[in-house]
Amino acid sequence: MVYDGILLGLIVGLFRGGFRYGLHQFATLKLRGGWIFPLLLLAQFFIFFLQERLDWVASINGYLFAAVYVTGLAFLWLNRHYKGFTLIWIGVFLNFIVMAVNGGRMPVSVEASAVLGPYYVDMLREGGAVSKHYMMDASTHLSFLGDIIPLSSPYPRTQVISIGDVVMNIGIFLFIQYMMVNRTGGALQPVNSIRPEEIRTDSKEGRSFP
Repeated sequence: MVYDGILLGLIVGLFRGGFRYGLHQFATLKLRGGWIFPLLLLAQFFIFFLQERLDWVASINGYLFAAVYVTGLAFLWLNRHYKGFTLIWIGVFLNFIVMAVNGGRMPVSVEASAVLGPYYVDMLREGGAVSKHYMMDASTHLSFLGDIIPLSSPYPRTQVISIGDVVMNIGIFLFIQYMMVNRTGGALQPVNSIRPEEIRTDSKEGRSFP
């Protein structure tokens, strides 16, 4: 679901800010602990890869994902001064809480997952749903924070999401808009674009300036 917020934010940001301003801003972005984010992506990739091949990794994947979430929350908190990051932190925290109280896995509503087709529902019922998801039941804690929101046509991507996902993607969208849209309200001008007639002279010191 996180990719949806990024994609939508980039599309809207390009329309509002254009390539010239919008994309240039990301080149100037300086995040505290910025090296943490790519490491988290790599960590999740290796967990997904190894849990299918090593039983001991599969047995502790809940704890591994929890460690990824905690590190991600610390990274977001360090950068909370950016617009949207507080909402992203809240969304990730909501997902982390529901996973933490349910053995490190995200509970998924069987009714909501029907939009994904019978194959996924059968896997969910049989306990074969991959990675960090499992079927929601009577023993599930904080079930309202689980994956209970189905998305299907006309939405372009069929999926089941949580309240935390919604909050997180709103934050991502706001952050991208903050980065890509020119908040000065005018077109950007290079420094050397000043016209000669705009230059005046300080009579006392003989300096010329705009």
